[in-house]
Amino acid sequence: MTRVAVAGLGTIGRVVARRLADGMPGLTLACAAARDRAKAKAWLEAEGIDCPLVEIDAFPALADLAVECAPASLLEQICRPMLEAGKTVMVLSAGALLPRADLMALAKARGGQIIVPTGALLGLDAVTAAAEGSIRMVRMTTRKPPGGLAGAPYLEAHDISVDNLSEPKCVSRGTAREAAAGFPANVNVAAALSLAGIGPEATSTEIWADPTVDRNCHTIEVEADSARFTLRIENVPSENPKTGRITALSVVAALRKLHSPLRVGT
Repeated sequence: MTRVAVAGLGTIGRVVARRLADGMPGLTLACAAARDRAKAKAWLEAEGIDCPLVEIDAFPALADLAVECAPASLLEQICRPMLEAGKTVMVLSAGALLPRADLMALAKARGGQIIVPTGALLGLDAVTAAAEGSIRMVRMTTRKPPGGLAGAPYLEAHDISVDNLSEPKCVSRGTAREAAAGFPANVNVAAALSLAGIGPEATSTEIWADPTVDRNCHTIEVEADSARFTLRIENVPSENPKTGRITALSVVAALRKLHSPLRVGT
């Protein structure tokens, strides 16, 4: 059995914990960590989930794999002890990985692994396949309801308001690295796309606050020596407007693949 720890019991972490507690072949919910322990304990008890709440630094002794469903600021605290122990971390805050190449080096040195699930983004398999050849261009355009971008550091730093918009507004153009830094809770998809393809500096992005949409919309355009393709996905927001419902389900699917007798997708 693969023992799984869940870091964070918010919108995504609760779905993952619930699915693990209900039973997934070859996987067991070993423990969880949460900033608000009282709230997390109340939720676990209400759901009838028997799962110890521990500090993050206890994960390596209790689990083989940790799922990071926490704020990006905690990535280092979650990943480093697990990777030091040669274990696996599934990372959702992909943007926080970009300035931390040392974590990837640590995983390589200690025999650990960092898994970035598909998350909210369609087509990462196609991009990783194309990257085995030569990719000339990757561009991503993101359109979100204004509330899904509110409070982003980039908007606050540049005094950009997304309140009371009556038409779409482009709030950022730049590289995937810039998008990940400026919108850490909103566009981890840009970081994941860049890691799958040609890197954060060569991957271009546009981010729009769009009052005409009620879903988180991402369009990827890729030109490579093997294919040219455009992918578009419209994700239904979860109770947290910054996160699509499909993100949690993507984590569940990635976990299920670990022990599935049939694995579909790269």
